[in-house]
Amino acid sequence: MSAKPLLVAIGSLAALLAAAPATAAVAAVGAAGFSLHIEIDSAREPAALWARTVRPQDWWDSGHTYSNDARNLSLALIPGGCWCEALPGGGFVRHMEVAYAAPGKALRLIGGLGPLQGMGVSGTLSFVMRPAAAGHTLLVVDYVVSGFAAKGFDELAKGVDAVLSEQIGRLAAP
Repeated sequence: MSAKPLLVAIGSLAALLAAAPATAAVAAVGAAGFSLHIEIDSAREPAALWARTVRPQDWWDSGHTYSNDARNLSLALIPGGCWCEALPGGGFVRHMEVAYAAPGKALRLIGGLGPLQGMGVSGTLSFVMRPAAAGHTLLVVDYVVSGFAAKGFDELAKGVDAVLSEQIGRLAAP
């Protein structure tokens, strides 16, 4: 392998490691739901991280959308605003709605992501941004889900944690 591809590979690996959550975990699972907790350091200042957070089309993986294209995502920053996805043929998906927005500080969304939507469960996804050293931001993300799952929430919580942790890593990446 020549030096240039090796440097590219090392740079890519370093970027992935820098974007990996400092902590990501299923915080609790019970018969009526689960909660996830993710903390990650972002090299972005709070205002810049906020600007990125409210544009999910810029950081959400297309492979985890109904349309297979993250460019179809949008977030309306108004009370009850829609985190929506446009579908071919004029269809749409309402993923979540805005319950709280404090620019540069916190965003709270309500709804069920992915398979949770079809289950009729309720969830609250919270993003809290705290200034950290050297222009960085500590991003704390919690997703609390409650409702009924015929097969329980154990495996479901693990899957949602894996997908959400990946997305939050993409959000926080430089």
